[in-house]
Amino acid sequence: MTTDALLPALKARVRETAHARTPACPCGAATATATLADRPDATVVRHAGTVAKAHAADADPAGLSRRVTVAARLPGVLLPPLAPAPVLLHGRLVTYWPYGAPVDPEDPDAAPWEAAASLLARLHRTTPPTAVPAMRGPAKAAQALARLRDTAPHHPATAPVRAAWAALPAWARGEGTMPDTTTLCHGDLHLGQLIRHPAPEGPWLLIDVDDLGTGVPAWDLARPAAWYACGLLPPDEWHRFLTAYRASGGPAVPADGDPWPALDVPARALTAQTAARAVTKAARADRPLDEVERTLVDACARMATVRPSAPRS
Repeated sequence: MTTDALLPALKARVRETAHARTPACPCGAATATATLADRPDATVVRHAGTVAKAHAADADPAGLSRRVTVAARLPGVLLPPLAPAPVLLHGRLVTYWPYGAPVDPEDPDAAPWEAAASLLARLHRTTPPTAVPAMRGPAKAAQALARLRDTAPHHPATAPVRAAWAALPAWARGEGTMPDTTTLCHGDLHLGQLIRHPAPEGPWLLIDVDDLGTGVPAWDLARPAAWYACGLLPPDEWHRFLTAYRASGGPAVPADGDPWPALDVPARALTAQTAARAVTKAARADRPLDEVERTLVDACARMATVRPSAPRS
């Protein structure tokens, strides 16, 4: 959550930025400043067509600046920022972005799987700029497992999740160098990372550069792959996504044949990460796991008994 001072200051800054962009901005109820997210890793507010994001307290200034620069250089793939570099506000790095219309969570049939896959393929085919940091996906997964260990060490679901995590290679646990350091990756791909800009009918673009960097491109396919493997994503939606990625020349998987040797380790890591977050959330709320959460934990229990596939060279 934010400090007491950050949220009102962030709202004031986003209003100032919005009015500078559009001096005639009407400040009625329809343009009230809204809080879109308020989590330890991000506080996001919106005023009219402008969004301000306060990044995690431990965000690296140089790394975030480089990631924002990448977004500015890849219009049509990533949402371009409104300012070239983060600014500091109450000890947090803040970036400014144009507003875009998100995916409608109430309309799963309209999920833009093809657009997500095509954007990923284009990102993965882009030559990374010099000095872009490593993709942070494995590091974020490791944080989720650390929170599980600290929050719910004795929860009955903790042991199978940690066992599945321990079976992964070191790089997938954020403890070693990734085997691919030449591919530009998003690092945290899910449908919440897509928006239409200009809203509401503009083209789909990727947002959120906090984890962007060089690494294993299969990580960006791993969340939908994991949900498909767990039976939580319908096969037709998974195949739409995979087919569109391949059709767009994405390098994370072979152009045809079995994609799983490339996807297995990242999909296992995302399953463990998602399960760890679910168990942590349930433990903090002092409630039993729901059906989806139990499915993820059961998948971890199975994963712990079968070694991950080695990717084909």
